[in-house]
Amino acid sequence: MKKYSFTLFILLFVSGLTFVSCGSDDNTTAQTLDEEQNATFTPAPMISELRSRILFSNPYANIPAQCYIETSFGTQNACLFCHSNAAAKQKLGSTLAQAGFDEYIGNLQLEYAFGPADRFSVSPNINPWENTITPHKLDEAFAKLGIDADAWDMKSYIQTDNWQAAYNKKRGDAKVSNSGIKDDAFRLFPALNPSALPAQDDGFVRTTNGDEAIFSDQKGHNTGWRAVNFMPYGIFTPHTGSVSGIYIRLDAKFMQESNGTFSLDIYKQNLELLEQAIQDRIQNDVTHYVGKASDEPLHRGLFPLKTEFAHPLHYVDVEADGVTSKFPGTRSARVKEIRYMFKWFMHYTNEAVIKEENAPLYYNEKETWIDNGAGWWMSAFIEDANGSLRGQTPQELMQCVGCHSSKYSFEPAQFTSGTGNTIDTVWSFSRKFAGDLGWREMDYLGYEKNVSAKNDETAGNAHRGDPINRDANIGEYRKFLNHVVGASLYGDMPSSMEAYLKNSITKLNGYSADFPALAFENVAQLREIQETRLSLIREFTAKKEYLTQEDYIQAPLLYPTLDESLKAAQGYRKIVKTQRFTKGKDYFGKTIFTYKYYRDANESFTHIDSTAYEFGETITDRPYHTEETILWGVGKVPTLIDENAENYDPNYLPIFAYPQTYEVK
Repeated sequence: MKKYSFTLFILLFVSGLTFVSCGSDDNTTAQTLDEEQNATFTPAPMISELRSRILFSNPYANIPAQCYIETSFGTQNACLFCHSNAAAKQKLGSTLAQAGFDEYIGNLQLEYAFGPADRFSVSPNINPWENTITPHKLDEAFAKLGIDADAWDMKSYIQTDNWQAAYNKKRGDAKVSNSGIKDDAFRLFPALNPSALPAQDDGFVRTTNGDEAIFSDQKGHNTGWRAVNFMPYGIFTPHTGSVSGIYIRLDAKFMQESNGTFSLDIYKQNLELLEQAIQDRIQNDVTHYVGKASDEPLHRGLFPLKTEFAHPLHYVDVEADGVTSKFPGTRSARVKEIRYMFKWFMHYTNEAVIKEENAPLYYNEKETWIDNGAGWWMSAFIEDANGSLRGQTPQELMQCVGCHSSKYSFEPAQFTSGTGNTIDTVWSFSRKFAGDLGWREMDYLGYEKNVSAKNDETAGNAHRGDPINRDANIGEYRKFLNHVVGASLYGDMPSSMEAYLKNSITKLNGYSADFPALAFENVAQLREIQETRLSLIREFTAKKEYLTQEDYIQAPLLYPTLDESLKAAQGYRKIVKTQRFTKGKDYFGKTIFTYKYYRDANESFTHIDSTAYEFGETITDRPYHTEETILWGVGKVPTLIDENAENYDPNYLPIFAYPQTYEVK
């Protein structure tokens, strides 16, 4: 095991990042810990191993499965929503430009430029996500268990809570998320009791248990956690089979007056200042937070030390809208994962940065956490084969680093991962709805179930519109549709959404053509179809037909049918039963077309071993540079996105116009 530097060790204790534990589910253990605390108990420091990621069976779990898709000759550019330059160019909480602004990283919209980590390990140009690209392999592994998936009552399964039992395993002070106990697998389980949810109307999570509260206000015992309602797209949406709740908490001094008195008003002011900092709209030359935190500078694009995020990732339950259910927005009672981030170190965007693909990782396998290399500890808990939550392995946690990281100097030179569109490695907060609308439970655009919908009909309706992206000056979801022509970053389109577009986009309705179905007889035919679909989608959004008469986003573009949602949950449960998370968390039942080879001779590539791809073959690998230069091992296949065409955008930034405005018909 390796301890962090002496400076960090001191920081841990001076700043209180390790917390004193004072409780357990086991009464005998709890009594022992209490006695230790009253005497000599000292919380264990955060200690990690420094190990090479090539020891993992999948050394490139930081590269998500979505990065391996084809772009349909450049007509489907999902790449831009992660691989952009804007945040890094503006030094807005990011140093990771990924669309050509950083020559060393290259342009990840234009090339599958997966870099080598080690000459002796498997190449990242080989797609490791078996569950997603070759789902029959998951089916084969599942069949060996002798379980009949069709006998599962999936509706009952997703409506059964598994969060509370996991929370009850959390040890230590109920107020804090770090148990401070060495080798505790639940050491960083967030101190957010699901029994205290949903949050109240101002977004604050209050509890009847005073031991879990940081302070009390006029409405009750306040835990300090506040729910965040943000604009989703592409990943973790009802059409993808996974939906999020997001909760943020700042250090206690952000909740206090200068004299140390707790104040809800001060906390609200500081959270508003943080929102301004992350969304790059700091007002009136404000330089610091207020109250007892007045010594804390307000940094553009940066969260302050000790910021916490709790992220329950739920199954999709189309009958859950927060009225007769606990959670709104199709968020099921059962969670797929509970994720947690804690900011322990400040990186600044004006610091010198360095990148080394073969740099090792810091993690603690027994305590189930990983350092993302950008100032945050990350921990997560996922279903075991029986559906209870367990701590994730370092390799499983590395999948989280794939989005939540950046490019910073580190000790040693830091392995670089992450995306170019996050602000201080966080994806959600920059997309928060303005004002009070953004301080409430995540509701997926005000979802309300339709009690009369049949099982094969879209299950509910949205009650919110499409917020204007500040830089693009069009609706955020409109921009997504205009570039992806699909429901997710995979470029796929669920059958209900496809049917809706087919019925809506017709010559009879004033469009230049009928919305064509995909066909795969030859390259020329498919290219023409995809170009037509892209053109028609843009006609559709320009006409504002993707909005209802109330200016809400049309439901079939957002929500699945009951049948679709349960089928997706059943497929994911196969992954749970086989525990094959390192081979992918997305299962489509069959290989989707964006993973298949449809290129002509002018755009062709081969397997790594130089054998040719057959038309329609699943793409399992792509070739890389083999010349003895700095490019050795780096992927070299073009994505076919044209940097001179309208579908290319290197400067996407996921921030909305303020005050909040929406697309209108």
